[in-house]
Amino acid sequence: MTLKLYSHPFSSYCQKALIPLYENDIPFEYRMLDPGDAVATAELESLWPFKKFPVLVDGDRVIKEASIIVEYLDIHYPGKVRLIPEDPRAALEVRFMDRFFDNYVMTPQGKLVFDRIRKEENRDAQGVAEAKQMLTTSYRWLDGVMRDRHWAAGDTFSLADCAAAPSLFYADWSYPIAAEFEHVLAYRRRLLAHPAFARAVDEARPYRKFFPLGAPDRD
Repeated sequence: MTLKLYSHPFSSYCQKALIPLYENDIPFEYRMLDPGDAVATAELESLWPFKKFPVLVDGDRVIKEASIIVEYLDIHYPGKVRLIPEDPRAALEVRFMDRFFDNYVMTPQGKLVFDRIRKEENRDAQGVAEAKQMLTTSYRWLDGVMRDRHWAAGDTFSLADCAAAPSLFYADWSYPIAAEFEHVLAYRRRLLAHPAFARAVDEARPYRKFFPLGAPDRD
């Protein structure tokens, strides 16, 4: 039975779930979530009332949350690239780095974007300042980590890099990574050159005009 992914190409978390599908050439049906498609939206709500995406459907199984989707694919649809190491200690580092990118890069980056969507009178200046400070701290910490690593958790592409790719991609658009964080910038370039993520980025290009902070003319 064909996998079905409810997704949108410009969504960072959807890109995170798409990377393993592309990385391991896993066949799936792309159920595009367009604001004008009431049918697809109703299907999503019937599967997950919070209407958050991505959502993966595999027969009678419904898998929510991008990290869990990546793990599910690694277990049930293993390919040439294993995204969770078999060694438990190595797997812990991969999962930790995954949580780092979601919680300390993607979350504050999202704060900057969603604040811009609000009406001006409802914007949260303090929240925005705190998000920028968190991103600065994250960039600094990550720069030290990536000094001696090729990928987020070591020498092998993993779940952690699936999280890192869209996180750093959009974070640098929202609050640019300073030149002093050279190892983070180099890592971001490696992610952009990685074929599975490069494909996700290319598929999202038609939607760049909708980026609330204004998409830069690069990447």
